[in-house]
Amino acid sequence: MASSKLTQAEVDFYHENGYLLHNKQLFSPEKLSELKEIFEEQWRKVGKKLNSELDTPHFRDERLLTFLLADEVLDLVEPLIGPHIGLWSSHFICKEPLVGKATPWHEDSAYWNGRLTRFDKIVTIWLAIDHSWKENGCMRVIPGTHRNGFSEYERVDTADHIFESQIKRVDDAEAVYFELQPGECSLHDSRIIHGAAPNKSEYRRCGYTMRYFATDALVTAERNKNHKVWLARGRDLAGSAFVNA
Repeated sequence: MASSKLTQAEVDFYHENGYLLHNKQLFSPEKLSELKEIFEEQWRKVGKKLNSELDTPHFRDERLLTFLLADEVLDLVEPLIGPHIGLWSSHFICKEPLVGKATPWHEDSAYWNGRLTRFDKIVTIWLAIDHSWKENGCMRVIPGTHRNGFSEYERVDTADHIFESQIKRVDDAEAVYFELQPGECSLHDSRIIHGAAPNKSEYRRCGYTMRYFATDALVTAERNKNHKVWLARGRDLAGSAFVNA
């Protein structure tokens, strides 16, 4: 399957708004089916419950590197953050039917504060494994908030939310909902405010996040013990400790 290229208009839209919907198939049907089966294997191992075991699954199953380091993915990332690309992390996110908890409003970069030296060129690809739409709690973002710096947070009840904190005073009137068919993806800046409603539908909502950073950011060794990053494309510019540099 040929890699899909972003147009200059799409790149400009991403930088202006902090996100981009890519309503095209990222992988071939066969490759998407293989990825879905890897997820199903991992989900069965944890008793089909969302927990931290589904974070950085490529640390345990290197078959996922076939997807994370694929040209189909990196060709979307490169126009946004440049040719020198590190693989930061990946995460299977699954919201079970009827009981999937809300994802509080947050910025990804707030959870990584101190772990890298800069956050202006980190992009997440959110690949839909299942159909993702409003009914089952698709992701939503507040456009343009990637330029606002770190927000102020408050505690929330983890009985209803997957995190224990959320951004205070978010005006969701301008929220954009990322409705995706299986195999389609979205891209968002690590600094943008985003979240998701709970899944109260009868349909599971599963996605695979693939996160990348420009290698002129230094991965701080003392704040990233047991965390592994791969050099996905280009060169290591800041001197980070890559697995395969």
